[in-house]
Amino acid sequence: MLLQLPLSRVSLAPLMARSTGSADLRVGLVDGPVVVSHQGFDGARIERLRPHDVAGPDADDVAAVHATSVAGVLVADRESGAPGISSGVTLVTRSIFPRSGVGSAGTATWRELSDALVELTDAGVRVVNMSLSLPTGASEQHRWVQDALDHAAARGVIVVAAAGNDGSVDGTVVTRHRAVVPVVSYDRQGLPGRTTNIGRSIGQRGVGVVTDGLLSLGPHGSVRPFGGTSAAAAVVTGAVALLWSELPHTAPEELISALKGHPSRRTTVVPPLMNAWRAFESLHGQRSRQPPGLRHRPREVRR
Repeated sequence: MLLQLPLSRVSLAPLMARSTGSADLRVGLVDGPVVVSHQGFDGARIERLRPHDVAGPDADDVAAVHATSVAGVLVADRESGAPGISSGVTLVTRSIFPRSGVGSAGTATWRELSDALVELTDAGVRVVNMSLSLPTGASEQHRWVQDALDHAAARGVIVVAAAGNDGSVDGTVVTRHRAVVPVVSYDRQGLPGRTTNIGRSIGQRGVGVVTDGLLSLGPHGSVRPFGGTSAAAAVVTGAVALLWSELPHTAPEELISALKGHPSRRTTVVPPLMNAWRAFESLHGQRSRQPPGLRHRPREVRR
């Protein structure tokens, strides 16, 4: 396995050397349809909730290319040219973006997002990747997503969400939720990307990932550059999947705290870079110090 340089900046090498992830751990993907026939997914465990959650081998519209690249960061074969951070887990896809023409990303609604979150939660996933953003919605639409995130949080699901690439200083109903880890992209100099969104909730609850130079799976069996907060969120989701695969009895709030580096209350609008190995060492130390009878037991997942 040749680790891509951006991943070394967030200390993923030792964690990836230790594990590819557990097949019993289910990771949800809210995005477009995935080209599951890409040779980079040979051996990957990918399930779909609906027929349109996968795309044909020649799909090259924006929604399919984007989703395939996100999935490549997560579960591609590590020799494919894509990271395949958690290549051993089971990926459960749920597309909310319809097939669209080349150069068009298609559109999705807040209702579709909320439905997808509920469906993935009920399908038994433990972490959901959301490398997407939606247009500003009305308060009623925000309530749908709030309720869906509450549903996920009540069942111990962590949602990893891209902060967005609009260059704004703001937060959303998603980034402010307690079950969500917002993610920003950093450049090679260790600074937030020029277009990445930042904000109070993002700075307090989130982490950052260097994405300059990252590669993932592309259209027609290719490998392509993949960056921005979409790629950054996928890297964090992969790290969460590996941490939970190695330490399955860790409570969601413990894992989120370790991922953020156990900070005191932040006042910055910019989150720090993720350190995946430091999070593992912290959680592993907590587990070894606890008497067996006091160790956290995972909640029963409702199906």
